[in-house]
This record gives sequence, structure tokens and C-alpha cells, in this order.
Amino acid sequence: MAIVTGRVDSDTGGARSGGIPGPSGPGGDAPPGPAATGRVRQPVALIRLLAGVAGITLTLLLADYARATTSGIASDVAQAAELVPRTLAGLAGGLTTAALLLVPAYSAARRLTSAAADRRRTLQHLSDGLLAAVLAYGVSLALDLWVDEAASPTLVAALTQRLPGGGLAHTEPVYGYLAPVLAFLTASGARERRLPRLTLAASALAGLAAGYATPTALLLGLLIGWTAAHGTSYAVGTPDPRPKPAQLLRSLREAGLRPVAARPAGPDRYLVTQEPGRPDLDVQLLDRQAVTAALVQRAWRRMRLRTAPHPRALRSLRTGLEHEALVSYAAVAAGVRTRRIAATAELGRDTALVAYEYLPGRTLDQLADEELTDALLTDAWSQLALLHRREISHRALVPSALLVDDAGAVHLVDLADGDIAASDLVLRCDTAQLLATFALRTGAERAVRTAVAVLGSDTVGAALPLLQPIALAGSTRRELRRAAAAARAAAAERAQPATAPAPPPAELLDAIRAEVLRTQPQAPVRAVKVERLRPRTLLAVGGGVMAGWLLLPQLFATEQNPIAAVADADPLWLVLALLAAAASHVTSAMGFVGFVPERLDFRPALYAQVAGSFVKLVSPGGVGGVALNTRFLQRAGIPTAQALSSVGVGQLFGLVLHLLQLGAFVYLMGMEPGGSELEALPAVVGGLVGAGVLLALVSAVPPARRWLAARLRPLTSEVLPRLVELLRSPGRLAVGVAGQLLVSLCLVACLYCCARAVGREPAFAAVAVVFLIGNAVGNAAPTPGGAGAVDSALVTLLEHSASMEEGGALAAVALYRLLTLVLPVLPGWAAFAWLQRRGAL
Repeated sequence: MAIVTGRVDSDTGGARSGGIPGPSGPGGDAPPGPAATGRVRQPVALIRLLAGVAGITLTLLLADYARATTSGIASDVAQAAELVPRTLAGLAGGLTTAALLLVPAYSAARRLTSAAADRRRTLQHLSDGLLAAVLAYGVSLALDLWVDEAASPTLVAALTQRLPGGGLAHTEPVYGYLAPVLAFLTASGARERRLPRLTLAASALAGLAAGYATPTALLLGLLIGWTAAHGTSYAVGTPDPRPKPAQLLRSLREAGLRPVAARPAGPDRYLVTQEPGRPDLDVQLLDRQAVTAALVQRAWRRMRLRTAPHPRALRSLRTGLEHEALVSYAAVAAGVRTRRIAATAELGRDTALVAYEYLPGRTLDQLADEELTDALLTDAWSQLALLHRREISHRALVPSALLVDDAGAVHLVDLADGDIAASDLVLRCDTAQLLATFALRTGAERAVRTAVAVLGSDTVGAALPLLQPIALAGSTRRELRRAAAAARAAAAERAQPATAPAPPPAELLDAIRAEVLRTQPQAPVRAVKVERLRPRTLLAVGGGVMAGWLLLPQLFATEQNPIAAVADADPLWLVLALLAAAASHVTSAMGFVGFVPERLDFRPALYAQVAGSFVKLVSPGGVGGVALNTRFLQRAGIPTAQALSSVGVGQLFGLVLHLLQLGAFVYLMGMEPGGSELEALPAVVGGLVGAGVLLALVSAVPPARRWLAARLRPLTSEVLPRLVELLRSPGRLAVGVAGQLLVSLCLVACLYCCARAVGREPAFAAVAVVFLIGNAVGNAAPTPGGAGAVDSALVTLLEHSASMEEGGALAAVALYRLLTLVLPVLPGWAAFAWLQRRGAL
């Protein structure tokens, strides 16, 4: 869990911990403290609400799809319940239901009569609980009505069972009053835990024993109650859980301090004045709710990066306090200048405090550029050297973590994310982070020179492999991008010629590397792999799971089994489909070579298109092919700008020809006997309208409009001049256009032959429209090869536009994807390896 609630951003690494905003000192006017509205929306409530909705959805899906499992569990429970006498089970059910309804009343009465209770806040909590109970009860009734009226028979059988008395009546899909009672107790913040849990468990067991509930109905009741409680908490807000100044002073006195007055000094921070002769205190409140809101982001960063800190929200409140105190004491013992902890204390279940001795000063981002002298930078590096000498890491060396006191001495603060006995990788990451932090303010030369003067060239050189954007704090990455954008804007104002933009964060980092290599030429420069998991890997896995979830139940359907249809495919049409798939690679090579003014050998270009079949398995949509073709042109001696332009021209022509072919085949569908272009119009018009709406929205939002303009700038500055150059060679341009047209026709012919091979006779124009729309979906999908998206789109469109039944559409698409996605993988790998051996990639 986080120690400082102002630091819930896992990337920023710290809040302003040293310099108090405004006049620094007990006598200055402080900014307003926590909001005086009395209610706050906790982001953690939204996270729990979304988790609850996902849990309810997953429970319903599993109940519908995992029929054997849910039926087996319900049957086992029913057999065990038969061992309980009916009379005893019914009596237990009635008593536990009555007890369950009395628990909220008992909890409310106890809290209202408590002498230490804040009556106003208690009434707010109870009103929230009542609202959540009403919402949970309404959702339960709505779900009961939906299951009775509209749900599938398999879902009804999974959620209900026949009542013990016989007849056609069945139990409720959501059992009893579990949902509203749990919603009331959760939303009202009831402190009693044991009695409500025992009552809920007893009511659930009694319902199972009496045969009035199924295990799935019990689970749904609990999930609905929990979700409704957190939905209510987020919608109306919760009473501000932060303590008042009087409570804060009382806790500090109990910790042995002598506080006199406290005033807000920022979000969740107070400046406390003590009795004369005692130092003032900088008190920071620790709110578990605020920190848990960043749990998802921090957990993802921890899972993704080897250098990320542990998610603090997974620690208990006491463990978090102990960790920060331990790191702080270790830093002081190492001789590092930092704030000293005066006291720690827990203020209830979800709040605690850490009291530091007040340290007047300003953070690095509050200093003017002329105040950042070499002596100050050297002092900061000296403090880091002391910290690393004891193998203590900081992990958050952003400007707000460097406090400069009135004497000009640097103090390292915000040690909550630090580690004791840190690994060498994490220590080097600290050095890289501080290099980037200083270089943003003073330039690469001064940052590296002062670091080498203190740490030595070997230590600074060892940090180079960690000098990569992903290993730096999020605030540092944003500053790097901002600095790069400012530099490019200044260059544009001086009318310097435009160059191909590099990734913005890399510009300053490259300057740092150059300075380090100037002092240590033998320093390692190859980046260390700090990523454990990449987002595209998750996308690939998610796309594969989704494709399997959608397609496997249909592949093993009992009627019109597509696997049997593929096994019985017509050999002649199957051979034609295979030839069409193979010809698509030749025509793709024609479309590629035709848009490159320079002379290319056709055979390596053909192998490059075959290799694209292998590359698409590890890259989304058409991204892999674009990257492969660009690399091929670079290795052929074509400059990067011209290579990108040639590929861009091909993509531009491909888009235009794709739309023209789509319009032509939609028209031809209406010319065929019994055909109507209106069958395909909804998908076509819907896609065009969606693209138009998206373009309008982007144009209406200034940041999005600037982003689009930046992406289209290469089109006007590079692609269009390349197109003009191509127009001087009409023969080559004709080859490129013919290749772009033929590659689509070959793939359409392949899909058509696959449909004929499984015994279906769709219209060629209808198959062409289906392919052109499905191919566009595949290029937009973020999954490798368009897995899942292409298959679902083709099957659905074949059913609606080509009048094919589900089994035939599945068989045709399965055969088509086998010929165009699976079988070319091995030849693609061989072509890729051949091109690599000859230096063509």
C-alpha cells in the first residue's frame, strides 16, 4: 500500500514531500486542505464496481456454457441436502432468514447509540447502506424477471431447481435477501464482521439444505449485493474518511509528541506546530482507499517490468508503515540527508499517519535554472552514492524527491518505494533516472559530468543499458516528450528542414549516452531487457482465447459439423483454392515492386511477401507486413525516408482500390438473379458512417486534431512527392496497381473456391463483398493475423450476405484460414530465414 496518498501514481514516484506549497514555514498561509464537501468519490469503489459487474457476467456465462459443471455441483449439493430432515431444514431456513433481516437493524441501532459515534457521519453511512440495499433488491428482482421471461433454458436450469413441494414451480435465480443485506452492511461501513458473516453463511447453508437455492443463485446474490454497495458508494460518494485536525492532534499526543496546532498543507498533509523547543512536524495521512485506486496500474507495471516497485496496496496498513520507517532509518544510518520520522500511528482501519520532522526547503522543480549549480548537482550525486553504498534503492528520483534546504544542501525524500538490499539492476536504474532528471533541467553534459565526478565513469557507464524510456518514471517520460516537442517546434520556427521524427523520449537520452561514451568509450550500450511482458503479447493471447471461445463451440456442434465438411471437401475446388492462395503472394510482390521507383530483384521481393505470412503471426493486422517491407527496402540500399514513402504509397493505393472494389461488387450483387445489393449495404454504409463520425469527432477535439495532423504530415511531405516520382514511370505504376487489384481477387477466389469445396454455391460477388469487409476488420484488429476478428466477421457476413447456413460458413472460413494463415507459416519461416542469411532483412 502507499505510504503517501499524494503519490498514488505508480509512475510519478512521489508527491511534493519537502517544500510546503506557499510560504514555507509555520507562519505562512497554507492552501486549503481536503475538500469541505463532506463526500468524496473513491476510485477504488469504481474498480470494485467494475470487478463486481465482471464477476456477475462471468458467473452467468459459466452457468450457461459450463452446463455439466454447474449441474453436477447442484446435483451433489441436492443429494447432500436430502440427508437433512425436511422439517429441520425448513425451520432453519425460517430462523436464519429472520436473523438475516435483523442484522441490519442491529448494526444501525448499535452505531446510533454508540457514545463515540459522529452522529452526522453515522446517518450518512446508514442512508448510503439503505440506498444500496434498495438498489440490490431491485437488481435481484430484475434478474429474476429476466431469467423467467427471456433467459435460455440452460441458464434457467443452472440458476434454479424444482421446489421441494413438487410441481412446476422453481426456486429464485437470486436467493432471498442475501443481496440487499450484504449491500447494506458493505455500503454503510459496518464495523461488525463476525456476526454478519456468520448470519450470511447460516442463511446460505439453510437455503441449500432446504432446497430453496442453488450454489449459483447464492453466488449471484453475494455478487449483486457487493456490486450494488460499491456502485452506490461511487455514485453518491462516501463521507470523507480523513480525520479532522482534532483527531490528528489527539493521535500525535498518544504517540508521545507535544502538538499544539495543525493546519492543512496540501492534499492529505498537515503542518503541525509543537510546544516551544520542539521541531515542527510534517504529517502525511495514509488513505488505503486512495492508494488502492492505483492498484491496477501499479500491479500491471510490476508484472510488466523487472524494475517496478511492489504494489504497495497489497501490503497491510501496518506493513506499509513498517516498510517506510525501515527504509528511512536505513537511509539515516547510511549518512544520507533525509527527513527523520518522529512518529507513526494508525487512525482506524483505513487511515494512518506518518509524522516527519519538518524540513524547510524547496524541491528541485521549484528552483530556478540559475540555482542549479554544479555544486548542488554534485551534492545530490553524493547523497545517492551514500544510499547505494548500503545497497538501498530510492526508485523515485524525480524532481519532487530532491529537497534543497535553506543552506543549499540536498536531501533525498520520498523513500516509500525504496528497497533495502536492492539488486544491482535496480541501483543502476536509480542512476539512469537521476541522469534523466538532471539532464532535463541542466542538459546532458552537466548531468553526466557531475555524475562521473562523484560515481566514476564505470558506474555511470553501467547505467547506460537502463537509460530507456520504459525504465524511467512516468513523469520523466512525459517531460522528455514535452522537451522533444519543444525542440522540434523551435527548429520548425527557424525553418530548418524537416526530418523523419524519432521517438521523442529518445532524443535527450541519446545525448546522455553520447556524453557518457565520450568519457567511457567501453561502456555497454545495449539496452537491458526490463520488460517481462509486452502488451501485444496479452493482445495475442486475448485474441486467441476470444477466437477459441467463439469458434470452438460451433466447430464441435452436433449439426452441420464444419470439421466433417472440410474433411469431405471436393478435391478439385480444394486444389483451385490452394492455387489462388499461392498466386496471391505473386500478385502481392507485383503490388510491392510496382510502387518502388528503384529497381528491385523480383525473387527476393516475392520471398519477402511469403515471409510476411510468418511475421503476421506475431504482429497485429497489417503492421507486420509494413515493417517487413520497409526493412527489406532499407537493406536493398534505399534510404529510410524513401522506403517508408514507397510503402506508404502502396498502402494509399491499396485503400483506394479496396473501396472501389467494394463498391463495384456491391453493385454486381444487385445485378445477379435474385440478388440485392441492399443485403450488403448495412455493413458498408455502417462502416462509412462510423469512419465519418470518427473523423468528425477527431476534428472537433483540438488535441486529437493536432495528433491527426502530425500523423498525416508525412503523407504530404514524403508520400505525395514519392507518388509524383512514380508517375514518371507509368509502366511500373501499372504493375503496382494491377498487383494490388489481383491480390484481392486471388484471395476472393480462394474464399469462393473454399465455399464450393464444402458443397456450397454462393454468388462470387457476395463472397467478394464478404472478403473485402472482413479483410478490413482484420487489418483494424489488434490481434496477430486478425485472429478472432476476421473469422467471426467472415462467418457472420457469409451467413447474412451470401445466404450460407452456419455450418457451411464455418467450414468455408476454416478451410480458407487454413490455406491462407496456417499452411503458409512454414514456407514463410523458410523465406524469412533465407532473406536473413543473405542480408536482405
